[in-house]
Amino acid sequence: MRSYQITEWCHELFSLQAVKGGFYIDATMGNGYDTLFLCRLAEENGQVIAFDIQEKALEATRKLLAKEGMEERARLVLDSHVNMGKYVQEDSVDGICFNFGYLPGGDHALATQPETSKKALKVGLELLKKGGVMSLCIYSGGDTGFEEKEVLMNYIKELDERKYVVIVSSYYNRKNNPPIPVLIIKK
Repeated sequence: MRSYQITEWCHELFSLQAVKGGFYIDATMGNGYDTLFLCRLAEENGQVIAFDIQEKALEATRKLLAKEGMEERARLVLDSHVNMGKYVQEDSVDGICFNFGYLPGGDHALATQPETSKKALKVGLELLKKGGVMSLCIYSGGDTGFEEKEVLMNYIKELDERKYVVIVSSYYNRKNNPPIPVLIIKK
């Protein structure tokens, strides 16, 4: 692994488990870097659906995918990740990426919230196929970050070990509330 940023770390871990050419969800589109990663993983026969509640995120992602020649591989949806189940059938998804917090370069007041993030996580787990993988980039700080981190960490700790493998990593020697990379595999 060449980078130490949480998103790249999660991508590396995700790639170890995910099948190439699959069906993926970017639950928190942001500026589109997870969407682009998933489009590359999907290859020509796969599919990606990406969600965000901000038009600015869709536009940034659309531009990035067009620049990389990947716009045909992704469907961009202006809706909350809580509503993923309206667009996707249960047990049909090979992998899901979550990157909690706010849109980089966007309005910090528009950030993921503890209860809706937990609900979206539950929905995502239902959508995953057996053997599917989910990555979480969990940040703390700001107005809701510490509460969101606590809610999410408590929720994943209670997942049934017979159904899920949950791997939590940490930047153990990094100060100032470092982000937490998490990988969940559905057995």
